[in-house]
Amino acid sequence: MNTRVKRLMLPLGGTAVATGMIAVSLTTAGGAAAAAPASDPMATTKAAAMETVKFWAANGGKSLKSATKYTEDAATKAKIKLGGGDAEPDGKTGTVPPIGQEKVTPTKVKNVNLPRTIGKVFFRLDGKTYWCSGSSVQGKYRNLVATAGHCVYDTDANRDTLDRWVFIPGYYQGKAPWGIYVGKSAYTHFDFAVYEDFDSDYGFVNVYNGVEAGTWKDAGRLGDNVGGQGFAWNQPIGKPVYAFGYPAGPHPDGDFPYTGQTPKYCYGKTTAASPVSAFKAEAQIAIKCSFTAGASGGPWIAGYSSTKRLGYINGVTSLVGDKDANGRFDFATSPYFDSETYAVYSLAANLWTGKIGK
Repeated sequence: MNTRVKRLMLPLGGTAVATGMIAVSLTTAGGAAAAAPASDPMATTKAAAMETVKFWAANGGKSLKSATKYTEDAATKAKIKLGGGDAEPDGKTGTVPPIGQEKVTPTKVKNVNLPRTIGKVFFRLDGKTYWCSGSSVQGKYRNLVATAGHCVYDTDANRDTLDRWVFIPGYYQGKAPWGIYVGKSAYTHFDFAVYEDFDSDYGFVNVYNGVEAGTWKDAGRLGDNVGGQGFAWNQPIGKPVYAFGYPAGPHPDGDFPYTGQTPKYCYGKTTAASPVSAFKAEAQIAIKCSFTAGASGGPWIAGYSSTKRLGYINGVTSLVGDKDANGRFDFATSPYFDSETYAVYSLAANLWTGKIGK
């Protein structure tokens, strides 16, 4: 596991970038040319996908239970400030409605019910099992997961996608209440895939239909089972979002406030994040948040309706930091979702996968 120290801010997962990817030319929603999305295969055959399911489900989910949060052993250094970054819209504001809410406007409520769409992303690296956070997101075939780019790709080992990648919505202590969903193909921004640029630290993964552990029966499509959040891009900075995830790691001072067993949330108005050269991050956004390792890849949801448990994903947790240098993480960042993000999402959102269970 990579243990090199990063200054100022930490990734909530090991840094990752893919090589040998397929570049696909697209045009953004505003008509401007976008940097080419990068794609990479995962479990490309049904046999390989079922083997992945059985790997995780064997022995009562032993591998799932033994997986640990994907993180780096590092500590923040110095006192930093928020603001001053380059995050801004690059075209017209756009949204894609959540599954089942195509013609419904979310309502505002005071209580916060956790979304059914969130869960854990599991994968293997160098023989060890790890997890991040993620969420189901709207797509044509209801088979799409949004997470952080560094929870999908691995270039520290000079290879492509992380091994045996699955998404389990509602995961709890080895249980997969809505099935295990194996990744078939992954998509991210070319700048992240090639240059490890955390301004594009997001990934979208097409998954096969879920499989019921033990019976190996088809559990149906992800979006049919848990719904799918909408998607938004070029949103104004300064509006409130809910950030959801499974934090589990310690603060720099050693305190362990979270177990990683259940999802948590932060709420706040977005602001521009300070540039962080160690991650080539110059255009991220941030919110006040005490998340620790494990929350990486969890969705930032705007316009969230607690009654419908749906809203619009316009970010994913990427980095955390300690802005007052008191030994406690107090903010989290996300790449700013712009027209180029939409181009990557749009490509992934229109790909069919199919079922692998009986």
